[in-house]
Amino acid sequence: MRSLRLFVLAVAPVALVAQQKPPKRKPPAKPAAMSMDDMAGMDMSTPMPIPMPKGMPMIPGLVGLTPPVAPFLPGSGIDPRTVPAVRPTRTFRLKDGDTLDLTAGLVRRTIDGHTFVMYAFNGMVPGPVIRVAQRATITVRFHNRIDLPSTVHWHGLRQANRDDGVPGLTQDEVAPGRDYTYRVHFPDAGVYWYHPHVREDIEQAMGLFGNMLVDAPERDYYSPANREQALVLDDLLINADTLIPFGKEAPDYALMGRVGNVLTVNGETRYRLAAKKGEVVRFYLTNVSNSRTYNLSFGGAPMKVVASDVSRFEHEEWVRSVVLAPAERYVVEVRFDHAGKFAVVNAIQAINHYLGEFEPMVDTLGTVTVSGAPVTPDYGKQFSLLRDVPAVTADIDRFRPYFDKPPDKRLTLTVRTNSLPLATVQFMNVDTAYFAPIEWVDGMPDMNWLSTSKQVTWILRDDATGRENMDIDWRVKTGSVVKLRMFNDPKSFHPMQHPIHLHGQRMLVVSRDGVRMRNLAWKDTAIIPVGSTVDLLIDASNPGAWMLHCHIAEHLGSGMMAVMHVGDDDAARR
Repeated sequence: MRSLRLFVLAVAPVALVAQQKPPKRKPPAKPAAMSMDDMAGMDMSTPMPIPMPKGMPMIPGLVGLTPPVAPFLPGSGIDPRTVPAVRPTRTFRLKDGDTLDLTAGLVRRTIDGHTFVMYAFNGMVPGPVIRVAQRATITVRFHNRIDLPSTVHWHGLRQANRDDGVPGLTQDEVAPGRDYTYRVHFPDAGVYWYHPHVREDIEQAMGLFGNMLVDAPERDYYSPANREQALVLDDLLINADTLIPFGKEAPDYALMGRVGNVLTVNGETRYRLAAKKGEVVRFYLTNVSNSRTYNLSFGGAPMKVVASDVSRFEHEEWVRSVVLAPAERYVVEVRFDHAGKFAVVNAIQAINHYLGEFEPMVDTLGTVTVSGAPVTPDYGKQFSLLRDVPAVTADIDRFRPYFDKPPDKRLTLTVRTNSLPLATVQFMNVDTAYFAPIEWVDGMPDMNWLSTSKQVTWILRDDATGRENMDIDWRVKTGSVVKLRMFNDPKSFHPMQHPIHLHGQRMLVVSRDGVRMRNLAWKDTAIIPVGSTVDLLIDASNPGAWMLHCHIAEHLGSGMMAVMHVGDDDAARR
């Protein structure tokens, strides 16, 4: 069985480098305790305590400060008892030509005994699972019944540009109380998801997301399994019995993104599955968190990874765990080979920036309870085999001649700040001895909370022109193969990983820091670790104006996006 480090290097452009111990520093003086009365009315104009890791005090210079934005939560002033309770997620098996009504509305959710007003599609969190055959086209009538404008983006689908759901690029925002109709086409088999593309930091975090499962015509597309489970990974930021508000006019938590302290699977804080001995379960994994990257495993049960994002891998592989950045999807198969309890865990190595220490952390997301009764049929023999997928290899072979060509485009990933609290600037200027390739948790929640997109601009910078973000206007010919080299600046104000998503196309992660990736799969989202240079090969075959952006919701809200125009007008290309 391969180690996590080998898996991450082989499958995703991430390396968990040998982690030298960061330098210790003297912890800041412990501030005076703040009263819970400060949270009354959810008013950011008065000091409000935020969840801090155990033993980590707020920096004294930040005590009493608040973000320079008004607070916002869904359904402000509404009595939760008047809002319908969230419903269990249903699967809608749709045929080519079918129509689905999809309504974004308010729901009442109870989490760990506390009740909140949040958002949902069709009253469900996650929203309805849309299950269709490959190459089907359906109509979705979207009804916006929340208190913000919205759209629906069909993440990972290579479909018509007009239905991509990006306001200001492919459509206008859908105002509260208004409707919009999408034609949604499913050209590729696999696991996809849908979510808003307006204030993702709020709308997605509060429950607007759902899976799309696209079935290939081949009966043996995957190995046989006794059952399938779609697992949607998310987190919420809660202090005591209160949701931490969002910034109304601009995203807060702009430095690192909002990292929740309550982890959920399919909207629940404790996932439960009953299985039989020897059962093989195919899990469709989707990370819908605003910022958190997961390292997921199933209590030591044998697991193999078979697919990601837009395709299967060339070869199935045994893995101990799987790393999912925001917006990434993986398909894994797990065999529960003996009776007992298998914990579904997120096991990571956090960094305490205050004390200069590594802190191993394990979050238990749920449990698979396996009975002693043997499963029928028993797919143990088929599970023991690692399949090669010649169709994927043959498809990728057409692009291998481009692997070693010079980059067509180069981007540097960095950040610019202004008017941050002095204590934040001073601390960040000192905390430069070590930056992990992946920042798994929010190791500086006070500084992060106080930062907004008014003060933080996350940047995609075109190395050739110096243009940044939406000033970048790349134009390429339909059918071209574009090699994009991305460098994540380790010397920026706050270096951290960025999950980069390209709409409407597919891409290969060719290499990281000059090391060729083996065992490829087609992707639409790729994580760029701190200090790394990652080469992406884009199959620019789908015409239209397509967004390229960081999928940390607050980084997107802080400007980290650009546009690639794919078309046949030679004169327009540059």
